[in-house]
Amino acid sequence: MIEAFVFITGAAFGSFFNVVIYRLPRGLSIVWPNSFCPACEKPIKPWDNIPLVSYLLLRGKCRTCGARIPVRYFIVEFLTAALSLVLLYKYSLSVNYLVHIFLVYLLLVISFIDIDHMLIPDIISLPGIPVGILFSCFFPEGAFGFSLDGLKGSLLGVLAGGGSIYLMGVFGSMVFRKEAMGGGDVKLMGMIGAFMGWKYALLAFFIAPFLGLVSGVYVLVKKKDTVIPYGPYLSLAAVISMLYGDKILRVLLPEI
Repeated sequence: MIEAFVFITGAAFGSFFNVVIYRLPRGLSIVWPNSFCPACEKPIKPWDNIPLVSYLLLRGKCRTCGARIPVRYFIVEFLTAALSLVLLYKYSLSVNYLVHIFLVYLLLVISFIDIDHMLIPDIISLPGIPVGILFSCFFPEGAFGFSLDGLKGSLLGVLAGGGSIYLMGVFGSMVFRKEAMGGGDVKLMGMIGAFMGWKYALLAFFIAPFLGLVSGVYVLVKKKDTVIPYGPYLSLAAVISMLYGDKILRVLLPEI
C-alpha cells in the first residue's frame, strides 16, 4: 500500500533529520559516526533506532544510561511521516510531489534547528535558492521542460520573499531600536520564494505573523523579551500556503 510505504519512508527520513538537527549546528559530521546517545555518547543499536517505534518501546529513555531522549526526536519523525502523507494526497506520486516534499523537508530541518539554536543555517537556505530556481525552470507545474515563466516566477519569488522579510526587519529595527529580523530569515524566505513563486511567498509572509503572535506575546510578557525563533512560523506559513494557497488567493485576490 503506497500510503504505508510513504509514511514509513517519511519516518526514516525524519530519523536522519534528527541527526542533522543535532549535529549540523555543532559542526559535527552528519554521516559519521553512527547514531549515539547525546548523554552517554554510546552508540545506539540498530534495533533501538527504529523510527517512531523505538522511542515508544524505550519509553523515551536511552537503553544504556537511562537518560531522557527529548520528545523532539519522536515529533520530527512523526511530522516528517505525516507531511509526506499529506503531500501525497495533494500531489499523488509525481514530480510535483517530489519538488514540494523536498522543500518541506528543508523547512523541517531549518525550523527545529532554529528552535534549538535561534539559527537558520546558511548551508541549507543558500543552496536551497538555486535549487528552487532550477526546479521552477525545469519542472514547471510538475512537467519536465524549460519554462521561462517558471524562471521569472522563481526569481520574483526570491525578491518578494527575501525583500518582504528584509523590509519587515528594517521597520522592526526602527520601532524596537535593535535588530528585529535576522539575516537567516531573509535567506529562508528567499528560498521559499524560489520554490513557490512570489504570490505564495507573499501569502506565507502575511500568514506567519498570525502564527507567531501567541508565542511573541508570551515571550514579551513572561521573559520581557521581543526575540523569538521566527523560522518555524515562516516555514509553517509556507506549508499552509503550499496546501491551501490556491483557495486562499482565489478568495482574497480573484483577479490576480
